[in-house]
Amino acid sequence: MHALVLALALSLSAQAGWQNKVKKLSDTEFDHYYALRAYLTDDQKKAYLKLKTEEERNQFLKDLGLWDRFYQYDPETRQQILDGKVQVGWTKDMIEMAWGVPFDKRRLAGRAAQRSELWIYRFEQQKDGSVLVWEPGSKTQYSAVRLFERELVLDDDRLVEMREKDAAF
Repeated sequence: MHALVLALALSLSAQAGWQNKVKKLSDTEFDHYYALRAYLTDDQKKAYLKLKTEEERNQFLKDLGLWDRFYQYDPETRQQILDGKVQVGWTKDMIEMAWGVPFDKRRLAGRAAQRSELWIYRFEQQKDGSVLVWEPGSKTQYSAVRLFERELVLDDDRLVEMREKDAAF
């Protein structure tokens, strides 16, 4: 599954020569980078990847207050986040760590919750069966055998419903 995650991260970070720097991260560091990428600005991503040692990179995440966002969860949940196995009951932070920032967000009215949102993620399935979160400007879309969306309904920042539908983008 790390190969799928690596493929996604490499497609996300191909700009500005980040690709080679992401490849050089240890598995643990890559997990940090992948899970927390939604909370890092482009400048922070660059700064993280420029640091020389794992200790410096870990401290960088701690200084930004991001370390505990990932490590507050037990090892099994962290692995599910890294594997992208989003489930009903997850918080919005868990979803963003697993799939990144949604393609689209909409407020929903008329629900019992104080705050309801619809988050839309786009995906592309490749010939080898791997599934990638679609990103604008994706260079892999041309080879996708299936394009689809997942609509997530969040009530009070917790996933309560997930639907999948075929799509063309």
